Amino acid sequence: MTYEESLGWLYSTQQFGIKLGLDNIRRLLKALGDPHEHLSFLHVAGTNGKGSVCAMLDAMLRAADHKTGLYTSPHLIDFRERIRVNGRKIPRAAASRGLENLRRLAANWDHSPTFFEFATALALQHFAESSCAFVVLETGMGGRLDATNAVIPLVSVVTPIALDHMRWLGKTVTEVAQEKAGIIKPSVPVVSAPQNPTAAEVIVRRAEELRCSLAFAQAAWDGAELGLRGRHQRENAALAIASLRAAGIHVSDEAIAEGLRNVRWPGRFQMIGERFVLDGCHNPHAAQQLLLNWTDHFGTEQADVIFGALADKDYTTTLEILAPISREVLLIPVRSERGAAPETLASACSRPHRIFADAKEALEASRGKTLVTGSLFLVGEILELLGFKP
Repeated sequence: MTYEESLGWLYSTQQFGIKLGLDNIRRLLKALGDPHEHLSFLHVAGTNGKGSVCAMLDAMLRAADHKTGLYTSPHLIDFRERIRVNGRKIPRAAASRGLENLRRLAANWDHSPTFFEFATALALQHFAESSCAFVVLETGMGGRLDATNAVIPLVSVVTPIALDHMRWLGKTVTEVAQEKAGIIKPSVPVVSAPQNPTAAEVIVRRAEELRCSLAFAQAAWDGAELGLRGRHQRENAALAIASLRAAGIHVSDEAIAEGLRNVRWPGRFQMIGERFVLDGCHNPHAAQQLLLNWTDHFGTEQADVIFGALADKDYTTTLEILAPISREVLLIPVRSERGAAPETLASACSRPHRIFADAKEALEASRGKTLVTGSLFLVGEILELLGFKP
């Protein structure tokens, strides 16, 4: 298959939806010769900040001359963003070859693996073939039954937990935290961001049951320069540094500073020129951080807000939180089968708003300072329209 054909096949597996569980990924990995057993992992779960923490871990490890694999989701523009070795996207030929092999291996299975299971297997195979010294692995959803949970890591990392993906993970913080804390393994060190008391209790109990050392990264990193904007990113940096320490990986203070200075993670309070700010915020907890970052940078200035969201998100509360900085809200559909109709979003919007057919129309109609938010899918679409190359 060509790369385009193999990617088309992979996307066709989205018809199987989201199926949480480890049977398929374990079977796939076994068929590949268990490539994950030759790798050393830093495993990251949580609701918000996972991608930023993963990017920081990867940047610091590379600054210390370690060869790294980085697996994150979703991608913004190009599928290959999800799988990187030393910052470089998986080559098209390697992706095509790997996907064709996975398709052959699972051709006669009664229960086909999902998109995410195939992507995870592809990533682990590529990292093993590339002889990565360390792999930074971001969960896709939850943790306990996430495909990435087939590995035994050097450290389990938990970013801030809040309500999200409630259809699959539960309707209370306790239920969501139990799923996220499912990445904790017997005797593997655990490092957590500061949590609300309910989530913290779940993490402490899980760590005690499995006899894991547990540290909460309380103080924000106070180093001079950080490549990502926002005060919460200094908290993420502190979590990433503590995670390296807990994993027993030596990274000098100089490499830590270099990595954090050079880290890049598109779509997280990303500024393009003087006019555009793009942030993948998609739940109320992230919206509070976005509002804080906005007022830190722009004070009381308002923006045209290009907004789209998935139907299973709490977009009503998110829009309410962002109302003080919203001059006008430009509502559009997100390119996803799970996307909420703009008309539905309109019923939840208290600020002046208009509905547009697509991102291009909304972009052309926006005036002055413009904030793009509500979904990473939307941010990726706008970045592509703006000519950004991840």
